[in-house]
Amino acid sequence: PYPFPPVSHEPRIQELTDNLKRAGYHPSFAPTGILLNEADMAHSQCLRCDTCDGFPCLVHAKADAEVIAVRPALAHPNVTLVTNAHVQKLETSASGREITKVVVDRDGQREEYSGDIVVVSCGAANSARLLLMSANDKHPHGLANGSDMVGRNYMFHNAIALVALSKRENPTRFQKTLTLNDFYLGAPDYEFPLGNIQMIGKSKGPMFHDDAPKFAPGWTLDQMAKHAVDFWLTGEDLPLPQNRVTLRNDQGEIQLHYEFTNQEPINRLRKKLQSMLEHLDLHPHLIPNNVYLGKHIPIAGVGHQSGTCRFGADPKTSVLDTNCKAHELDNLYVVDTSFFPSIGAVNPSLTAISNALRVGDHLLQRLK
Repeated sequence: PYPFPPVSHEPRIQELTDNLKRAGYHPSFAPTGILLNEADMAHSQCLRCDTCDGFPCLVHAKADAEVIAVRPALAHPNVTLVTNAHVQKLETSASGREITKVVVDRDGQREEYSGDIVVVSCGAANSARLLLMSANDKHPHGLANGSDMVGRNYMFHNAIALVALSKRENPTRFQKTLTLNDFYLGAPDYEFPLGNIQMIGKSKGPMFHDDAPKFAPGWTLDQMAKHAVDFWLTGEDLPLPQNRVTLRNDQGEIQLHYEFTNQEPINRLRKKLQSMLEHLDLHPHLIPNNVYLGKHIPIAGVGHQSGTCRFGADPKTSVLDTNCKAHELDNLYVVDTSFFPSIGAVNPSLTAISNALRVGDHLLQRLK
């Protein structure tokens, strides 16, 4: 069970929830990483603003990595956070089985670090980049890349941001409390998974002003924002070996080869949401929300990137073993969303967190 109760719905979102239930759907509370009051943790109280949706929290009430992990870790005397340091490569022993040096450019100066265990967690694209940049005689195609799988199977979600217009004003401040998974594993008219529907941050007037034609009346756009109810649809991207991160040159510039897959489910999910609008006291049209990259997330939307160092039992088809240790090295772990063999159709954060805790327990046993 979750350690804290769910974040409650504001009145308009509670109405959506009630209407969905009356229509036969099964809405639920979205897992939301905010600290509601000072009793939860020794941090300031959540103001229920909209900065959780992609912005730093002004009062440290957002349960992000800084608040939950980094700050508490730095309270220990044996933890050091090094900033302005760019890891250039990982060097190995003569056998190629152990990482012996982490080579860093720190403010223009070369520094070297070493440890019994080295954990890489740069994000899916940059973890693959670092392993590829660290090629040597024992690993001519990149570290841990005897399978030629490093950088392959790059995934990010098929996702759409959409705005519906409420027939009444929607004064909600923190909107991301509702999620719907009725079609996650399929639908009566489609045997394959469609994905997840959830709320996103509340639209504001300037968002529409920036994206609207210049001749659009400002007061109309402001009224649209006041009546906006905002949805985020997530569908599953499929792992393809040809969707991959490679290096363009010796400087390690990333090149991404990618083709979109599995578009039918997300398009069907949009139609499902469209069909719900009449039950939710919303106008019967959905508007692409271009503030959130509009329509489908483009390749540049890398927030949910994953899959480039997938884990598995077979070294021929995976980069990491089931503890996220590189098959070909004895002390190298990759612990971020690189390890995903598939991406599912929800935000990857909880999976990344739970896996990090799992691998952490493994490392504790190994260090003993």
